[in-house]
Amino acid sequence: MPSQQVLEAKSTEVEAIKDILKEYKSIGIASLKKVRASQLQELKKSMAGKVYLRVLKNTLIKIALDEMNQAELKKLEDYLEGSNVFLFTDLNPFKLALLLERGKVKTTAKSGDIAAMDVVIPAGNTGQPPGPVISQLNAVGLPTRIESGSVWISKDTLVVRKGEIINERLAGTLSKLGVKAVELGISMRAVFDNGLIITGDQLKVDVDATRKSVQASNGEAFALALEIGYASKDTIKPLLQRAHQKAVALSVSATIPTKDTIADIIRKANSEMTSLSGAADKVKPKAA
Repeated sequence: MPSQQVLEAKSTEVEAIKDILKEYKSIGIASLKKVRASQLQELKKSMAGKVYLRVLKNTLIKIALDEMNQAELKKLEDYLEGSNVFLFTDLNPFKLALLLERGKVKTTAKSGDIAAMDVVIPAGNTGQPPGPVISQLNAVGLPTRIESGSVWISKDTLVVRKGEIINERLAGTLSKLGVKAVELGISMRAVFDNGLIITGDQLKVDVDATRKSVQASNGEAFALALEIGYASKDTIKPLLQRAHQKAVALSVSATIPTKDTIADIIRKANSEMTSLSGAADKVKPKAA
């Protein structure tokens, strides 16, 4: 049986957790798998003032959620597995996920690690002298040749795809070649934000692709607004410019002189006169 002192300490901790849960708009749960203590400390420093990070026991979180008795908040229990760090913040959850993603670092793989990306070994000089390394490279599917006293990889070769497990043999080969195929950092499981649960997969946003999509949509909307004559702070100037151009063209066509059209009307009359004179010169010989 736990001592009274231990029970009181746990009760105090649960009350503190409940206060934190009430204080912040967003509550994130991130996995600590493959996260080094030094990385966690650096992350705490970089996010100071923006995000409050705590490593808490899942059991204490569950007790706090049960005692708060909020149906939406209790959905967090589905993500309370393994070792986690809890992130309390008022930041937009997508901005929070982006900050964590940028905090990841690439490192060499160990047996059993998951590839963070498709790993393609480029053709070229490995810098390794001929010897056992040749069989090691061939064993993971890398074609080789010997040139100028070094082992060369003959062509670009995919050795592992993103999400696949890196075995011991491949891990050793990648380490020898100095290839970093694994990312270390905090991976979001989920974020509770204003009553909504957003999963880790949903938090992954391709910023560049999204920016291009927004820019393309903005361009299409702008073109449509001009076409239908919809006035806004962004379209009013080009709409007025277009209207002015059309008004000038109509005035010139109808020969209505104004300070803006008189020069064009004179040039138009001169052009017509020159054209008519040329046509008359062609007709005179025939008449004679």
